[in-house]
Amino acid sequence: MKIGIQIPIFTWPGGPMALAQKLREIAQTADEAGFASIWVMDHLFQIPMVGAAEQEMLEGYSALSYLAGVTRRAKLGTMVTGVTYRHPGVLIKTVTTLDVLSAGRAYLGIGAAWFEREHAGLGVPFPPLAERFERLEETLRIALQMWSGKVAPFAGKHYRLAETLCVPAPLSRPRPKILIGGGGEKKTLRLVARYADACNLFAFLGPDGLGRKLDVLRRHCDTERRDFAAIEKTTLGTAWLAPGKQSSADLVKICRELASIGIDQAIFNLPNAHEIAPLETFAKEIIPAAAQL
Repeated sequence: MKIGIQIPIFTWPGGPMALAQKLREIAQTADEAGFASIWVMDHLFQIPMVGAAEQEMLEGYSALSYLAGVTRRAKLGTMVTGVTYRHPGVLIKTVTTLDVLSAGRAYLGIGAAWFEREHAGLGVPFPPLAERFERLEETLRIALQMWSGKVAPFAGKHYRLAETLCVPAPLSRPRPKILIGGGGEKKTLRLVARYADACNLFAFLGPDGLGRKLDVLRRHCDTERRDFAAIEKTTLGTAWLAPGKQSSADLVKICRELASIGIDQAIFNLPNAHEIAPLETFAKEIIPAAAQL
């Protein structure tokens, strides 16, 4: 099993003046520690389950571009891009640029978007859920067409592109992995089976809940004639390594349970990553143990 890290918090000692230096320290330590991937949220305001909207939040792809320049090994992506924030052609060009400048380390993490407050706050249209899923599917089709090298028009219900030109092409082969976040059984997991290379599910569902989601995905794969085994299964959870919180043994146990149901990569939020010591503990005790699962 692989281990990834998500960085959802940028409210650290020293404030904005020290933010870039601390982000670099976290990312470089994680890269050297053996984390397989580094993720940031694609939000414009801090989300309610993490903190107040007024807390520091970096734009996702600007932050990833910075991380591409200070890391060398870990994959990079958003967990996950809201389909509403950027025109699909511009989004795919942005992810392609990240892939080229990181020497082939980009994911396209994407979902239907949900945080209405930041949309309203910054004037970003927030269509109804059904339309957001329609836009998500069209965006996935546009991504595959742009990354296929085919330069041709695209005509959908919501988006029309005269020519899907994408030069330079991504360095990832055959293209950057597409990861769809969410566990909706009727729409989201169907889109995973039809278009994606990876899914991301919430770890708090536990082994039984995750197992049920994977069973649904397997059925969608059968319908779409996709190889279920070819889809990377990832989870997102929280790890708080600190006295009275969680221990290395606790996290290894969680990884063992996830691996037993077929999870390929466990991605963790580390609320105290800025202390650096938790990253070092992952390097010494958790990542090596997970690699044996």
